[in-house]
Amino acid sequence: MGKLIVIEGTDGSGKSTQFALLSNHLAEDGIAFKHLEFPRYKEESSALIRMYLGGQFGDKPSDVNAYAASSFYAVDRYASYKMDWGQWYEDGGLVLSARYTTSNAVHQASKEEPEMRQAFWHWLYDFEYNKMALPRPDLIIYLDMPTDYTEQLMRQREQATGTSADIHEKDHNYLATCRETGRAAAQYYGWTVVNCVENGQMRSLEDIHKEIYGHVLHCLEV
Repeated sequence: MGKLIVIEGTDGSGKSTQFALLSNHLAEDGIAFKHLEFPRYKEESSALIRMYLGGQFGDKPSDVNAYAASSFYAVDRYASYKMDWGQWYEDGGLVLSARYTTSNAVHQASKEEPEMRQAFWHWLYDFEYNKMALPRPDLIIYLDMPTDYTEQLMRQREQATGTSADIHEKDHNYLATCRETGRAAAQYYGWTVVNCVENGQMRSLEDIHKEIYGHVLHCLEV
């Protein structure tokens, strides 16, 4: 089998930017890889995700329980694995993914009471990695960003792109709970945490990238 490296974090934590920087750096270094971004909004397999995030099942994240919503995302990942990157990975290739099963461990677990989250995490990993037989990541890099910063960055992004927030992105309490849950999941699973803010100041994109790239190179050498 190959290697699967995941970039994870809450909404507005800079995943897309760091994913692009990492992809470019790997390409410049001549390292072959396939890159994935979940959800795959343009694919048929994401139809239920688009309906969910668009508010067709309710205008609050809690209107769809964690287990149901997680199944929407899992189906999209399964279709991607079978159609796009499974053979590459099984032949020993490197796969870089923005979001993965880990996103459900953050966003959907946030709908559960704190004392019930470990039970959900156990179900989630068993469902996707054992029952659906999706690959387990070799490295999960979790970008930890305080909620006040993520909301500021998301509002700036919306103004710059002319887009509107989905039901996750416009719910402050949900975003704050996701950050708390993400930190707990990272500790529970042993994810590699990269802090985006130090001493009350946002780290530069390049500084964060250098830390991420060091973790990736170490994973590839093992």
